[in-house]
Amino acid sequence: MQLSVQESCKEFRKDTIVARMADNHTSADGREYFNGSPLVVKVHTAHGLTRERTEDKNLWPRPLARKWILMLFIGSCLLYCSRMAMPICAVSMATSFRWSKIDSGLVLGGFFWGYCFTQILGGHASDKVGGERVLLFSTVVWALITAGTPLLAHLGSHTFALMTMARFLMGVLQGVFYPSLTSLCSQRVVEEERGFLMSTMSSGSNLGILLAGGLGSLMLDRYGWESMFYCIGFLSGLWALIFWLYLIKGLDVAPKRMETSNDTPWSLSRTRLLSIFKKPPVWAMMFTHMCASSTFYTLLSWLPTYFKESFPDAMESVYNVIPWLVAIPSALAGGYISGALIDQGYSVGSVRKIMQFFAMGVSSVFIMLLAGAVPFTSAVTFVSAAIGLSTFGSSGVSVNVQDLCPSCAGAIYGFMNMLGAFMGLVLVFVSGYLIEVTLSWATVFSLLTLVNVTGLGIFLIFGEARRVDLYDYQQVTLI
Repeated sequence: MQLSVQESCKEFRKDTIVARMADNHTSADGREYFNGSPLVVKVHTAHGLTRERTEDKNLWPRPLARKWILMLFIGSCLLYCSRMAMPICAVSMATSFRWSKIDSGLVLGGFFWGYCFTQILGGHASDKVGGERVLLFSTVVWALITAGTPLLAHLGSHTFALMTMARFLMGVLQGVFYPSLTSLCSQRVVEEERGFLMSTMSSGSNLGILLAGGLGSLMLDRYGWESMFYCIGFLSGLWALIFWLYLIKGLDVAPKRMETSNDTPWSLSRTRLLSIFKKPPVWAMMFTHMCASSTFYTLLSWLPTYFKESFPDAMESVYNVIPWLVAIPSALAGGYISGALIDQGYSVGSVRKIMQFFAMGVSSVFIMLLAGAVPFTSAVTFVSAAIGLSTFGSSGVSVNVQDLCPSCAGAIYGFMNMLGAFMGLVLVFVSGYLIEVTLSWATVFSLLTLVNVTGLGIFLIFGEARRVDLYDYQQVTLI
């Protein structure tokens, strides 16, 4: 006697679940993970057919992964060198072109408005066509804009408008970098190594800030502000050429999502995306990322002013270099620690929360210490500790999107990064207003601590690491 449609589908689900439980490794929190070796799943259907499916065909082999990590590390470094070129040269350019403080602020702010604009688009495009292609295209264009900035500045009498537009386009193109990186990481890197990859990228960005502030200042003094744009633009273009020749050329980089019994075309529809956004772990992750990003942008923007006003006789090279010098090994250590904890059997969700606790909880202790009257040495120590510990978030909430929804990680990370950039603009403005009104830095540091603690609390309560982008057949009633 033949089975009905409903009975056949029930039997299919039952046999598939048994096969997956038999062949897959399951972590302590119930999530599947892959150790980097080929994983073949045997699926027995209701009609007695058997088929095999390789689950990790997208993952990079370890030797190839090392090449990608090195190239992406250098790319992150150049990205931040290019991003910091204008702020470092702003004073010299303002003198040359007679910009007011308001004009300089508008030119610099143009980047962030463009940066907010393409976060979601960049992530969605990476999920569809591959993060490699999006990274390559965007890098080529922003490298050209960087190298062409001096030419645009001397092109005519509309320097202010041209520089503002150039900064806006720079933000538009660089806004796709981290969403593309997130999409790439979720498709190509095994779970236990994702934290280290993102931490390495964080180290690259900190190195970029360090090099732009150190070597960039020397180039500015000796060869003029134009030289900094030419040099960074050339190096970025060279990176894009090497990236294409040795990693992308001749390869099929289109993303091939894993086909599991839980995936259907509906899983990536707009309805499904909206459903994912409503999941408590997802919005908790986005809220926490927004809080962490806004406090980071505020510290990045106002710490030089804090040191300049509080310690006018101190050397700028000390407080502008040491915190970011500490952040580089700190980020790498955070990635190593998170991977080691997962290897030792800790659940992925617990590891993400531990790393975020240090990134937002322990670092806030050092931020609050700045609210009192402290000597210069202590202030540099506290700031370095706060910045260094904040890099642990690269193995916490920043990588959590790849745990929750790897099938659309780029788009969702783009959305949460957009929120973080926008709230960063708001918090930077509010902090400046508080400094102007209260004439006290204690108010600002207290506000940053409050934002950090709030975001951390939400993540500790609602944060998880279980996939939420899988389709559940049991939710559909067959007719």
